Amino acid sequence: MKKFDTILSACMLCPRGCRVNRLEGEKGFCQGGARAKVASHNSHFGEEPPISGSRGSGTIFFSGCTLHCLFCQNYPISQLREGREVSTPQLVRMMLLLQKNGCHNLNLVTPTHFVPQILEAIQQAAIEGFKLPIVYNTSGYETMETLKQLEGVVSVYLPDLKYGNDKAGADISGVRDYFTFAGPAIKEMYRQVGNLKVDKKGVAQSGLIVRHLVLPDDLSTTGEVLRFLADNVSLDVTVSLMAQYFPAHQAQFHPELNRRVTAREYCKTVKLAQVLGLHNLFIQEISEF
Repeated sequence: MKKFDTILSACMLCPRGCRVNRLEGEKGFCQGGARAKVASHNSHFGEEPPISGSRGSGTIFFSGCTLHCLFCQNYPISQLREGREVSTPQLVRMMLLLQKNGCHNLNLVTPTHFVPQILEAIQQAAIEGFKLPIVYNTSGYETMETLKQLEGVVSVYLPDLKYGNDKAGADISGVRDYFTFAGPAIKEMYRQVGNLKVDKKGVAQSGLIVRHLVLPDDLSTTGEVLRFLADNVSLDVTVSLMAQYFPAHQAQFHPELNRRVTAREYCKTVKLAQVLGLHNLFIQEISEF
């Protein structure tokens, strides 16, 4: 890993490449500074079963984001940047507390813009006995350089693959090159950790789980996403097809986003994944609203 100061003095952690000097108080797109900013840390039971297990996933929610999704369901954290800046020792204590509380893993939520601070904290926490598997819970909008710094540190990658082309990302998430970066990022994550591996109790120990949130009227370009995974990653890759979309944040001002996904739309998605040969699927129940 490059030196902490070198990275933050001309930040290129995400594909936006702002090159701001965060050590001197300059702010780029994510508004991240020299210290990590944390919204919450707790045991979480709402993830996929191999992540939550029976004792919960030890989540640390980081404030800010490299995307501006119109429908963001965590917008107070991602867009309004609720939270508090923490020092490395404070971040270490959070990690150790989550381990002490019996969590199955350390789940880093929206971590990209704080990777140097996180790696520094993990290194120090390990000296104090921290040994949980690390889950990297990301939007998928990553650079290859940042991901390669995580190789050997992250046990489980839990990325979104929101869209299968750049236009959808530009229209809905305010980024012109989402798939250009997310596609290769998913392939790199798979190269690093491979297929999902669980212990005897079904709890994830390593591997990749790709999340895809199904949007109304196929705004999420689901077919393109699934074909990419089937053709360019692996038919064995674990895919979590999520049906829990609801209009949040600015979605109410965009008619095409201002409704939930129907059962018919979601079932069509599941069938397509199966037809393509993707067989390791997490599927949610859905009812009409």
